[in-house]
Amino acid sequence: MHERFPQVSVIVPCYNAAAYLPAALASLLAQRPAVWEVIVIDDGSSDDSAAIAAGVGAPVRCHRQDNQGIAAARNHGLRLAGGDWIAFLDADDLWPADSLG
Repeated sequence: MHERFPQVSVIVPCYNAAAYLPAALASLLAQRPAVWEVIVIDDGSSDDSAAIAAGVGAPVRCHRQDNQGIAAARNHGLRLAGGDWIAFLDADDLWPADSLG
């Protein structure tokens, strides 16, 4: 019988984090088992954060909102998430390898 891993939705609130976001997203995409979806909530950034997130492609998707703060960004991500489990990563942070293993 094949074991099914839970589908993990990772919410990444983001505000002017273009310098850090590529590494943060790379750390998520390197996870094994793989994350099911990554939802970047761009909270009104004035830098290239949204373009960076949008340019990654599946399973990363980017949603923009006017600047409302990190709590509102996390809540927006929660409304969009469809996974079995929810996880959060700040845009200037990294997940070590095998964080989901």
